[in-house]
Amino acid sequence: MDNKYIPALLKCELFNEIDQNSIIALINCLKPAVQTYSKNDYIVQTGDKLNGLGIILKGEASVFKDSLSGNRMLIKQIGAGEMFGEIAVFANKNEWPAIVQAYSPLTVCYITKERLIGRCSSNCQWHNSLIKNMLEIVSKRAMMLHKKLDYISIKTMRSKLCTYIFEQYLKSGTLTVKLPMNRSQLADYLNVSRPSMSREMARMKDEGIIDYYLSAVKILDFDKLKKCCE
Repeated sequence: MDNKYIPALLKCELFNEIDQNSIIALINCLKPAVQTYSKNDYIVQTGDKLNGLGIILKGEASVFKDSLSGNRMLIKQIGAGEMFGEIAVFANKNEWPAIVQAYSPLTVCYITKERLIGRCSSNCQWHNSLIKNMLEIVSKRAMMLHKKLDYISIKTMRSKLCTYIFEQYLKSGTLTVKLPMNRSQLADYLNVSRPSMSREMARMKDEGIIDYYLSAVKILDFDKLKKCCE
């Protein structure tokens, strides 16, 4: 694999706390397959054979899921350094559970499950770090899914929004919080439509509960926001 893609791998969770020179050595061990795609190409489709997880080296991709009724829902947008298939590759189902489509011209590398968790033929000292990172990634994804299910159980749009903003306040300890997701990602996370969510945020702003600018949200009426979480 061309070393020009190393900066993308340095951003990837799979290589956390592994330096550039060690990543180059690991790549020689993992032997990823690199593929390029044109904009709008389907990278994988639901049911396709799954051979390994993918890492975006260049460009952006969209991950979709089709419902039983045939509606297509955007799960997330991913860019350089981000992965797809990292959960499915360990599920022993051997097929892709979602659709991945190139949002722009795209370069992807694929690493097989066997290369990730198998014994390193070169006795690479960083292979254990790779496995540890993979376990942390799978655990984090499972916790995020559990949290998302909690939001699905909340009945009203306002309660979902207030609960999310309140949780960000608890993490930051300040009344002005920076949301870690853009509007589209947040709408998907809360399982609501983006236009409806934006309208509800505008109403909360008009009522003096919050103010916002870009990704920053300022809590103006803490008691009212907290009450809406109940």
